[in-house]
This record gives sequence, structure tokens and C-alpha cells, in this order.
Amino acid sequence: MAKGGFPGMGGGNMNNLLKQAQKMQQQMEENQKELANKIFSAAVGGGAVEAFVNGSKQLVDIKIKPEVVDPEDVEMLQDLILSACNEAMKKAESESESQMKKVTGGMNMPGLF
Repeated sequence: MAKGGFPGMGGGNMNNLLKQAQKMQQQMEENQKELANKIFSAAVGGGAVEAFVNGSKQLVDIKIKPEVVDPEDVEMLQDLILSACNEAMKKAESESESQMKKVTGGMNMPGLF
């Protein structure tokens, strides 16, 4: 085995690999901070219900137009709220995946975001 490395790999190659990994980790941390501050929204029912989710995929706000609140049809309002929340979450997830691909060059690294 070569000094300070693996067979067939010079020590410099391993140092470069470690530097690249550290740079990638730093970029991922920066992206996570940026994403946490981003707000993603989705409106359903012609804008009757709008949900707002941050990049950490936490629901931060919901707006409901008064005319959609019908005591006779609570189920419809519940469905609209669920749809808006799920759509906003999908947008946050999609952006998270997109940011990850930029950092990793498209390598699949599950669990990092």
C-alpha cells in the first residue's frame, strides 16, 4: 500500500477527493439555509385556498377566501386545504431536489436534503 493512500491512488488524489467532499458539504449546508428561508405557495379552487410552505417543508401559512367557507360543505374546504398543502410541499421538495442535483452533479445521494 502506498504511503498515506490506497493501492493505485496517490496521496494527492485522496486529498483532492476529501477537499471536493468538504466543498460539496459546505455547498449543501448553504443551500439548506437558503431553502429554509424560501417560501413556496400553491393555490387551489381558483385561488379559494392558498398554502405556504418553507424550504424545510413546514406549513407556515394558509389563506382561505371567506366565500369558500360553507358550513354545509366542510368536506370540500378540507379537500381544498389538503390539496393546497400537498401541492406547496411538492414545490418545496422539487426545489430541494433541484438544488441537490446542482451540488452533487446529479449523483444520487439519498437522505442529504
